[in-house]
Amino acid sequence: MEKAQTLPPGFQDMLSFGLVEALLGRRSRRFFMGAEIPDGVFKYKSKHEPVPLSELEKLLVVTACGGNTGWNHLIYRAQRYAPHLSNYAGAAGGRTFPSAAGFHTSKTFFTDDEGVYVLDVRDAPALAEREINGEINLETLLPELKKHVRKLQDGRLKVPSEVPFVEAHNTWVANKPGTLLVMPVGDLAQHALLGLCYMLQNGQVLYDDINKRAIPGIEKFSQLVDVKNVLPISFADQLCLSEITVELATSCFAGALLLQAMGLGGWMYDGIDPFSLLGASGKPEVPGLGFRFDKKESWSVPNVTGLEGIMEGFCPPHFKNMRAAVDAVCERKFGKSGPYNPETPGPFQDTKKVRSAAQVHSEEFKECVALQAQYIYDTFGKFPATVPSIFTHMFLQAHHLDLDHYDKFYKPGEYLHTHKTHMERWHKA
Repeated sequence: MEKAQTLPPGFQDMLSFGLVEALLGRRSRRFFMGAEIPDGVFKYKSKHEPVPLSELEKLLVVTACGGNTGWNHLIYRAQRYAPHLSNYAGAAGGRTFPSAAGFHTSKTFFTDDEGVYVLDVRDAPALAEREINGEINLETLLPELKKHVRKLQDGRLKVPSEVPFVEAHNTWVANKPGTLLVMPVGDLAQHALLGLCYMLQNGQVLYDDINKRAIPGIEKFSQLVDVKNVLPISFADQLCLSEITVELATSCFAGALLLQAMGLGGWMYDGIDPFSLLGASGKPEVPGLGFRFDKKESWSVPNVTGLEGIMEGFCPPHFKNMRAAVDAVCERKFGKSGPYNPETPGPFQDTKKVRSAAQVHSEEFKECVALQAQYIYDTFGKFPATVPSIFTHMFLQAHHLDLDHYDKFYKPGEYLHTHKTHMERWHKA
């Protein structure tokens, strides 16, 4: 990142930009420098060459979408096991977007002309402490976040802007030279495991509504839970998918708001085929992010499970079995740097006392979760049963607007003052 004394004046403009102005000024502004619409009512060819985002601009957008924002405040109380502290969360650190019960299973991938990258702060502690007034110094935070960026591939993500990889209305604009594409990816397998833990803590177990039967062996846990208080597998899968969709979407929405403050164009959208983006296009020339995927005749679509060494889903083949995945979830929660490890620092007056107040999952508890998870995997050939193991379907693109296009086709006022002055305030050397 540029040193503080060389930060462009647009940086301070961004810091003073109002939230209400960002909310009311948010629009999908798609036409960028270097773009072309070859026909129709908006036919136009840019007179400019594409202008890639600077390193600072890129880091700011990615930070908005997935950056660390200090410590997770945790959930205080659950009626069923008070006075123990609720122990749902998967991470001690907080991020720019919410996650159901603090599960936080997603990672933030992004690509530009130079390469494909991942910002991995999923299990990071607070990378910057808050000041007494509650603020985090962004100039202090950005270099720390940059340490968590890892380059995965050279060159732009290999997903061509053409049907069927990109929806027809996005072929002229998506993932083009000069643009930044941010792609949050969720580990839905891990989210579902954390959901099973949550359910069990709140007195429920799964029921196989697809095959119309109770999970064999669940009755031996009747001292732990009312095994007749059930949630259908198909509905539990819908809940988990909905929750992680919100996580990924709010990640992109946070980035979309920052675009207004920075004066960048762009928009959040789902018009890229998620299988092609992850790596399951089935075509060697379209490798996407390169995630592993499996196919079965009984499945209508491939199931993506993970990217080795980068983001491995909490399910086979990345774990020996579902019990091993359950143990990994518990290690994330209670092990070193976990949100319920007494030695993990935090924001509380007596952090050790707070973190120690969470009840550690017992062996019986873990066995019950693993029994349900293994049943799903053995019965359906994957985990979760009816939704993907790894999921993505919402993206954010950022680029430099071609104001000439907007001046030609729109009335005054359809872009913000930050867009009007962006090149001068951010790029005037």
